[in-house]
Amino acid sequence: MTENPAAVQKKITVLNQHNEKLVGVLHDTGSMEIVVLCHGFRSSKDFNTMVNLVGALEKEGISVFRFDFPGNGESEGSFQYGNYRSEADDLHSVVEYFNGANLKVTAVLGHSKGGNVVLLYASKYHDVHTVINLSGRYNLEKGIAERLGKDFLKIIKKDSFIDVKNRAGNVEYRVTEESLMDRLNTNMHDACLQIDKGCRVLTVHGSADEIIPVEDALEFDKIIPNHKLHIIEGANHCYTSHQAELTPVILPFIKEGLQHSAAELGH
Repeated sequence: MTENPAAVQKKITVLNQHNEKLVGVLHDTGSMEIVVLCHGFRSSKDFNTMVNLVGALEKEGISVFRFDFPGNGESEGSFQYGNYRSEADDLHSVVEYFNGANLKVTAVLGHSKGGNVVLLYASKYHDVHTVINLSGRYNLEKGIAERLGKDFLKIIKKDSFIDVKNRAGNVEYRVTEESLMDRLNTNMHDACLQIDKGCRVLTVHGSADEIIPVEDALEFDKIIPNHKLHIIEGANHCYTSHQAELTPVILPFIKEGLQHSAAELGH
């Protein structure tokens, strides 16, 4: 494909089911198909991996929407530690918004917590058939003690919350008992078994991921019915030195999905 002229950027606000405004940026190339990008924990639509992927997709003439989940970036709502399934519902509000505008979301991609969100989305809604999980966590019971301390359950039962502080001693965010339980009760294994065989899933993970071990990607590979796995050697959780290696893996998978949907529509 020849390089397209720069896409038109439009700020768009979508209301979620709680009537909170989700703020996003649509990179409109004029295509009817849209790829939606979902950021991770305490991140935003401006995360460099998202922005870099936008550039690569735009060059192929594919429209992209990147947005902030509630309590992150510019969106309304309060930040929550859990909210995995709720964020899948937020993503559904975004998909419905574009369906209503006679556009079609053909792929969803999420990084880290966003990877979990797109998999949960696929397990519940079955209306987007190309899903890309970038460094998502398979076992949500893991990774908590590193952030909250090993006695997190005991403390939260006693105080009903834990304040996570930075090195300077300032509170960065609060974890409520409800949001912690939401995370602990989110079973990715069971959810992945609900993903349709017709849904193509790509998991990409760095072999040197310091936040979520690469073994989690191998677990997804065992249970998701129509799954492709790609490990990027030496890459960390945010692909700091491996940004250039993401596009050659992700772009063909998205384009293949577009060809599938075009064939189904008889184009």
